[in-house]
Amino acid sequence: MGLGFRCRGPARPIGVRTVYKQLGTQTLALEVKERTAKRTLLRRLRSSLHGASSPPSVSRASSQGLILRSLQGYHKMYTARRKIQKDKGLEPTEFEDTVAQAFFDLENGNQELKSDLKDLYINGAVQMDLPGNRKAVIIYVPYRLRKAYKKIHVRLVRELEKKFSGKDVVLVATRRIVRPPKKGSAVVRPRTRTLTAVHDGILEDVVYPAEIVGKRVRYHLDGRKIMKIFLDPKERNNTEYKLDTFSSVYRRLCGKDVVFDYPMTETA
Repeated sequence: MGLGFRCRGPARPIGVRTVYKQLGTQTLALEVKERTAKRTLLRRLRSSLHGASSPPSVSRASSQGLILRSLQGYHKMYTARRKIQKDKGLEPTEFEDTVAQAFFDLENGNQELKSDLKDLYINGAVQMDLPGNRKAVIIYVPYRLRKAYKKIHVRLVRELEKKFSGKDVVLVATRRIVRPPKKGSAVVRPRTRTLTAVHDGILEDVVYPAEIVGKRVRYHLDGRKIMKIFLDPKERNNTEYKLDTFSSVYRRLCGKDVVFDYPMTETA
């Protein structure tokens, strides 16, 4: 342990060293994984710079490439880039970087959401135009993290709408539709991967935190079909101002016309 001598037999820890990192005006303690990753990165950089771990056949360009990749990994680990993970290693767009930065700022600046956002990230984000010169932000979150997002949905959406200057924010879990298996095939398609199940799941995500309490389908003479969705009045204060946004977002994601309303309550 750097004491100048070796011990035979089992070693016994005599102390714990805590490593800290400076983030703006805050000093945060690094976790074990972060300390290990940081030490490994520094060791690689030191070896690359001094040429100790690189054989003579390795060119200078290869060493520079290793350093660049190491710095990129460090950048993604300790900056806003770790809040977005796209499929197949795709690079995020400029707007997605903006959304990831908003999540990163909330994690480090909002004490109410700090612990909840620590292990959460997004898969993507897109901005769409709404009637009346308004805009909406659709944020795609991992399907396996949807329950964790629902716990902080109201607070998170409220803070994000402040950061995006009043734009309506909608969180949708990432889902995929699997085409039906061929006739006679032994492959069984999961119920959650069917088109109907995916569209129903997206509908529930769009209107959350309100719950769907009723559905009506209206057929027109020209063959058009319009769904009317009734939402739970308990969440009326959190969702009433976004009903038009819900309709536009669902039409873009699923291609279906939907009208949202609340059931009429009988008065005594």
